Amino acid sequence: MSDLPQLWKKLRATKESKSLMSKYLTPEIYEKLKDKKTKLGGTLTDCIRSGVENLDSGVGIYASDPAAYQEFSELFDPIIKDYHKVEALYHPPTDFGNVEQLNFGDLDPSGELIVSTRVRVGRSHDSYGFPPTLNKEQRVNMERNTRDVLEKLTGELKGTYYPLDGMTPETQKKLMDDHFLFNDSDRFLKAAGGYNDWPVGRGIFFNDNKTFLVWVNEEDHLRIISMQKGGDLAAVYKRLVSGIQELEKKLQFARLPNLGYLTFCPSNLGTALRASVHVKIPKVAAMPEFKTICDEYSIQARGIHGEHTESLGGVYDISNKRRLGLTEIQAIEEMRRGVEELIRLEKGGELK
Repeated sequence: MSDLPQLWKKLRATKESKSLMSKYLTPEIYEKLKDKKTKLGGTLTDCIRSGVENLDSGVGIYASDPAAYQEFSELFDPIIKDYHKVEALYHPPTDFGNVEQLNFGDLDPSGELIVSTRVRVGRSHDSYGFPPTLNKEQRVNMERNTRDVLEKLTGELKGTYYPLDGMTPETQKKLMDDHFLFNDSDRFLKAAGGYNDWPVGRGIFFNDNKTFLVWVNEEDHLRIISMQKGGDLAAVYKRLVSGIQELEKKLQFARLPNLGYLTFCPSNLGTALRASVHVKIPKVAAMPEFKTICDEYSIQARGIHGEHTESLGGVYDISNKRRLGLTEIQAIEEMRRGVEELIRLEKGGELK
């Protein structure tokens, strides 16, 4: 029996929740959606549980499966517009740009400021639900299908897949030392069912050079990652695009014309792309205008250990803020321009 009435009662009784879900889940919307189900069995309960159990959530909602974005659109649409700061839900066709003729290369040729560069995307298999509606058998099948494709990659992308289920302590330590291993410690994801059947059906693939990674069934079905030391954004981006295109030859990813690529959390919709650098900018970060500069260039500053963490030694994680309503190459260019401006200011340039 559904515990939706209890969740709804708790949400209505509290003044603690400031999430977007609590903002837009009005009594009228609740009545419209409370009995609906997606074709995979996803319910409103699946979508709002994490936000009710964690009243300090920011977004407060996860999609039960790709179809939830349409079935529960009266709740998801205003949340997505609010989070992504867009007036209309539109997403352009995929466009990686001409990767052979990019108008950028290494953002820090001297190697003084940028420690590392990373670009990742989230992708979801179009024939599977998200964690709340996946059973163990489906999760294992999805991992098997994905692994078969990953283990056939060639050239620079060729590598090894490591399943989490049955992983030896030695391999686990090695992957943790390389900062590759994900875990089941996020309470927001846990409440949303993100760690159901842990660690079954999950694993990590990386190439021989450790510059191309794929996380299988961490938060999203796939997190495809390209990274390396230094500031050569062009090399990192080209490798990512190459990897995505190889996977697309064998796998079908969930996408909607108005939302782009579909992900478990609506915060990652659209390109589902996050391009970032770890960059040493102690002088700029100390400026009172730091946040204004970031906002002006549509970039986001975090500590190097992710969201809600502090900087270490003046090193910040700088990434593109926008994911929805623009193309992949536009998202990369926004991040590039923002990072170049921060570097210019760090080297003594004047505020514009």
